[in-house]
Order: sequence, then structure tokens, then C-alpha cells
Amino acid sequence: MTGTFRSLRGFNFRVWAFGAFVSNVGTWMQRTAQDWLVLAELTDKSASAVGIVMALQFGPPLLLLPLTGFVADHFDRRRLLLLTQTCMGLLALGLGLLTISGHVQLWQVHGFAFLLGCVTAFDAPARQTFVSDMVAESELSNAVALNSTSFNAARLIGPAVAGVMISAIGTGWVFVINAVSFAAVIAALNLLRIGELQRRARAVRTRGGMLEGFRYIWNRPDLKAILLMLFLIATFGLNFPIFISTMSVTAFHGGAGQYGALSSIMAVGSVIGALLSARRAQPRLGLLLSGAAVFGSGMVAAALMPNAILFGVILVIVGVSAQTFMVTANSAVQLSTDPAMRGRVLAILLALALGGTPIGAPVVGWVADTFGARWALGIGAASGFLALLVGIHHLVRHRGLRVRIVARRLNIRLDDPPA
Repeated sequence: MTGTFRSLRGFNFRVWAFGAFVSNVGTWMQRTAQDWLVLAELTDKSASAVGIVMALQFGPPLLLLPLTGFVADHFDRRRLLLLTQTCMGLLALGLGLLTISGHVQLWQVHGFAFLLGCVTAFDAPARQTFVSDMVAESELSNAVALNSTSFNAARLIGPAVAGVMISAIGTGWVFVINAVSFAAVIAALNLLRIGELQRRARAVRTRGGMLEGFRYIWNRPDLKAILLMLFLIATFGLNFPIFISTMSVTAFHGGAGQYGALSSIMAVGSVIGALLSARRAQPRLGLLLSGAAVFGSGMVAAALMPNAILFGVILVIVGVSAQTFMVTANSAVQLSTDPAMRGRVLAILLALALGGTPIGAPVVGWVADTFGARWALGIGAASGFLALLVGIHHLVRHRGLRVRIVARRLNIRLDDPPA
């Protein structure tokens, strides 16, 4: 097995990928159901309410940052994942039973979202770095991309299934199904061949361990540029639960089925972007720049679409660009970071990617409620163009970017990257 799927040659990563895919389908079903529960069942189409729930769910990675990276670098990641995945399953079951009983209220959704965010804060960096424990260093970039492909392939299925099931049997049962899906990833973790896991260098336990991660990034201009670009797009550009749900309900006047279908259509682009990234041997900064540029342009086009069909077509392009950007950023950071620092650096990356949501989601939700869903998409477009400017500034300052016209042809030159 070569090319795009080469890292699946290993037994451990193959088993993990299957279990994670099943669980990811359930996760996307729950995300869709939770957004619909808040938007259409517990409020009167309030995008701000959806933004608040997103802020509560994705804020804890930033609040718990001093602990999560330390835990990912110093504790057994497989056992940590067994604990976090079990807790996430129990939270999904609790919210499902509460919804089925008819007693669910908005403040309770807030509580479950916050608790899920706390568990995810520890789960995400451990899950990302655990990929490096299952494959050789030469296949890490491919494994990261395939891991993202699994997540987005599940995104292709989960929202569409959730949209149908919400209409057929109710929102609460979608949460219960997600709870059951965690059994797949828990089983996969128990089936792994422990002796075949890669033994990476573990960090020495010292005081101020998390500060070392910040100092490490501060002394790396390339990492600072990548993380700032990621923060901008993740904070203001990746609020698709708000973008798609408000466009579906207020602009195109659709129901849960249309919302789920549009979410799945965007996942088509995300899967394509992840697979294209998996084919590349090494991530390049140029891919980050092109991904940011196409993302910003795609969001502008999406805001102008007159109907749901054309909006869905543009979402495919947006999905490809967003996934190309995110996978390239993740791979570039992992491959260029010392293995002993990887957990802390990835915890900072994930905190910026997820922890910016408490800032971006309420802002985007307020814009959607006040000025309309199309203007909210404009906020996402601006994030892509700002990220592009950050990347260009880095190339000019640290890589000597020069653009000239030579013999009527555009000539772009860069200095060699530092060792």
C-alpha cells in the first residue's frame, strides 16, 4: 500500500482509524443535533445562542492549556484516551436521556457543552500526538492527513444522517447513538498492539513545563506565523454551525434535513482537501497561503449565492481550502517540533484553534442576528485574507520574499529556510 494511504500499512494505525471513524460519525451527528436543538427547539432561531454554546464547548482548551499539554507529554496517551473517550460517551448519553424525557433546557445544554469542552481539552492534544506513537516519523504527515480525512469523512455522513433522524425519531436519540459510537474507539484502543507503539522521547518533568512550550514557539518565527494564521481562521472563519444553520433557516428557509445535507456537502470538500494533503510528502508554507486565499474568496462567494444548491457547491470549495490549510498547519507544526515538546506545542495549537471560538462564535452569531447570515460569512472571509497577509509578512521578513517581473513573467524568489 503506497501513496495516499501508506500509513495504513501498520496494524495499530489501521485499527485506530476504523474505531475513530465510527466514533467521529457519532460526534458529527451530535454536533448537528445540538446546534439544531438550540437554534430551532430551545430558541427562536437565535444564532447568538448557538454561538454561546459553541463558546462554552470550545473555550476550555484555552482555559486548561497549562494542564492539557503537560498531561499529553507526560502520561500514557492510550490510557488517557480510554478515560476521555469514556467520559465523552457518558456526557452524550446524559444529554440524550434528558432530551428524550422532554426536560432539557438551554442552561442544561450550556452545562453539558462546557463539561464536554473540559474533557475534549485533554482528549484533543493526546489524540493528535498519539498518531505519532502509531507510525514512523517518515509517515507522520500522511497519518495526520488520514486522521483528518477520517474526521471529515465522518462529517460527510454524520450531519446528513442526523438531519434525517431528527425529523424521524427526535433530537435526543441522536445523542444516544453518539454515546454508543464511542464503544468503537474504546475497543480499538484495547485492541492495539502495545509493543508496536513508537517509543518517543518523553519530556522531563520540571517546573514551568508549559512555559517551555511558549518559549519554544516564541523563538520560532515560522511557528508563530503558522499559529497566528490558524488562530485567525479558526476563530472567525470556522464557525460553520452558525454559517450553515443560519443560511439554511433564514436565507433558504429550510428545515433540519437541508441543514444536515449542507453540512455533509461541505464535508465532501473537507475530505478531498484531506486526501490531497495526504498525498504530499511534506507540508509547505505555500499551501497555507493558497489555502487561506481560496478560503477567503470562497466565503465571499458563499455569501452571494442566491439558493441552497449553489451555496452547497461553493461549500465544497470552502471545505477543500479549509482542510488544506488546517492539515498543512498541523503537519508542519508536528514535523518541525522536537518530539519531547510536541504535546505542549500541539496543546497550544489546539487551544488557539478551538479556544478562539469563545471570541469568534458570539461575534459571528451577533452579526448573523443583527445584519443577516450573509454578513456573518463576510467575517469568515476577512479571516482568510488576514491570515494570508500574516503569511506574506513572514515570508518577506524571514525568508526574503521577492516578487519581480522578469521577461514579462512573474518571478517569485525565497531564501532557503533556516535549519
